[in-house]
Amino acid sequence: MTRTTPLAVAALAASCLCGCYSTDGAFMPSTGRGFTYVSTPTQPVTVTLVDTRTNESFYKMDIPAGQQLTFRFSDGTSTSDSAKALPVTMSWGMWIAGDQVGSLSNQMTAPPASCRRIDITYRTPPEDPPPDPTLLLPPDVDSTATASGKSAAAPGGTATFTRPKD
Repeated sequence: MTRTTPLAVAALAASCLCGCYSTDGAFMPSTGRGFTYVSTPTQPVTVTLVDTRTNESFYKMDIPAGQQLTFRFSDGTSTSDSAKALPVTMSWGMWIAGDQVGSLSNQMTAPPASCRRIDITYRTPPEDPPPDPTLLLPPDVDSTATASGKSAAAPGGTATFTRPKD
């Protein structure tokens, strides 16, 4: 046994601890792996989960543009010999669009698979993504021009930039 074998086993175990999710089924697509819905500025998505026994929604999320909602259901099973069924747990997370690996850190109880429906609706586009705080705006070059609301060429042929006031 070489030194790389324990490292490979540790890497494989670490990769199995967090899920791999994608709109196309991820690494090993199968039934029950999870659901991923991506919202874009031209196709903003709302996901509603409905309990078909009462026809009431038990979860609704307006996914912001540039984000994705990923969720999966874990059916409760009892390890004892009793016929008692444990509740179904829905785990979900909101990630940046395109993320495929992560943990679903939020949980709630959900109806069994035979009693739930996923409704997808699309909101009216265009919808702007949330503002990016890392976006670099040009600095105000001439404070007198911005105070008067004018943008004039500064000496040397460069123009002044005015930043919109909030």
